[in-house]
Amino acid sequence: MIEELDRIVLNNDLPVYGLAKGDVGTVVMVHRGGEGYEVEFVTLEGETVAVVTLEANQIRQIRRREIAQARMVARV
Repeated sequence: MIEELDRIVLNNDLPVYGLAKGDVGTVVMVHRGGEGYEVEFVTLEGETVAVVTLEANQIRQIRRREIAQARMVARV
């Protein structure tokens, strides 16, 4: 189960927020026992890109042996 402060992976693009499938975020709040999540996405320098409310099917836990990849965001 995904809990507050867990790092997660985005399952789909969210172009309105400048987010792409595979982006890593941090859960800042769990809604209704895991039906939804408030997730913060930040740059590698710690600037917040977006705080988004997402449904459970839009995120997943980080899997064993995955590696993060850096990319530029359009605007912070």
